[in-house]
Amino acid sequence: MAELVRMPKMSDTMTEGVLAKSHKNLGDTIKTGELVAEIETDKATMEFESFQEGVLLYKGVEEGKSAPVNGVLAILGKAGEDYKALLEEELSSKSAAPVVVAKEEIKAVAPVANETKVAPQAVPAIKSASPLSHATSAVNDDSRIKASPLAKKLAIDKGIDLAKIIGSGENGRVVKRDIDWFKQDSFVNAPTVMAGAVTTESFEEVPVSQMRKTIARRLAESKFTAPHFYLTMEINMDRCIDARESINAVSGTKLSFNDFVLKATASALRQHPKVNSSWLDDRIRYNHHIHIGVAVAVEDGLLVPVVRFTDSKTLTQINGEVKVYAQKAKDKKLQPSDWEGNTFTISNLGMFGIDEFTAIINPPDACILAVGGIKETVLFRNGQAIPTSIMKVTLSCDHRVVDGVTGAKFLQTLKGFLENPIVLLGQGAI
Repeated sequence: MAELVRMPKMSDTMTEGVLAKSHKNLGDTIKTGELVAEIETDKATMEFESFQEGVLLYKGVEEGKSAPVNGVLAILGKAGEDYKALLEEELSSKSAAPVVVAKEEIKAVAPVANETKVAPQAVPAIKSASPLSHATSAVNDDSRIKASPLAKKLAIDKGIDLAKIIGSGENGRVVKRDIDWFKQDSFVNAPTVMAGAVTTESFEEVPVSQMRKTIARRLAESKFTAPHFYLTMEINMDRCIDARESINAVSGTKLSFNDFVLKATASALRQHPKVNSSWLDDRIRYNHHIHIGVAVAVEDGLLVPVVRFTDSKTLTQINGEVKVYAQKAKDKKLQPSDWEGNTFTISNLGMFGIDEFTAIINPPDACILAVGGIKETVLFRNGQAIPTSIMKVTLSCDHRVVDGVTGAKFLQTLKGFLENPIVLLGQGAI
């Protein structure tokens, strides 16, 4: 008997998926556990193995197209079996439901065999006539030369033939500056357009990816639901710089400053558990474990893989995990277990030359730490100018959970660890 294969829910935030690649064609036999497709979710492209078996009778979604969770991906059955009744029943059940059916959902169950493909119509580019074209017309017909009264007067005073002037005004109109720029026996009186410059209005529009849709929805909910406030602090990184250089000189691992920030943050969270918390409407969850999410930029947006039990790991272990997650994120190979469960998040833009910024809280966390770059500056001590290196960090807090004093004490502890990394190293952090 024919069976429907539905779009699976492959992450907790997934509402629809894109069929990135289909590995089976109509008429192919599919076995249980066999790889049939790759599904692009809001966070990664994941392999989809069949839980059913049979011959592929119908495809409900084309490659590159989306379908809602539980939408029809395909129909499996016996070779030659009539599946139309099953498809019509699915379609009618959705039509009878007291909800508005999304266009994508209707398309997902439309029979491919009867589907009429309409090629996308190209939007004609709107080309505005350039001043040069108008000026050419003016040269060919003296009676139609467009010029401002002042330009005409100046042309008469200077003995300039308006027909030789390329107007730079609206619709090729000759204006005062054209007379001022004009050189006798030269048709190039106005500044020339640089090679490769865009001189016509144009644009392109691309579909919003699943990842970008989810980023937009989740961050909008966070920003307009959680009352944010921000605390910024400067941290002297001189000793941290020395410690990193010393460790990298004798070890095979090249630690980054971000590794030190993660380790110091985890140690500070252990001392300030209220920052390592979540707002759950009718209750507050204070997490005893510390899972720090690390924001990683990818082509379509931002992913946040999680370094679990960060406070119990060494700098070397943190460095290795972050590198692996960053590569998996770029390759779209992250799995749900890689990005779920964060209790705190760090976003670092220092490597891009950003000195200071604020970040939007990543639900369900109560806080997120925005890390800027290390900047050389001068510190005045006892009347003497001393060169030093400063890094600014900004803590975004959900005021429903974390108060100003709580956040400030956390930053003080973080500052203490980074300004005295020997304390971290004394805990076997390497």
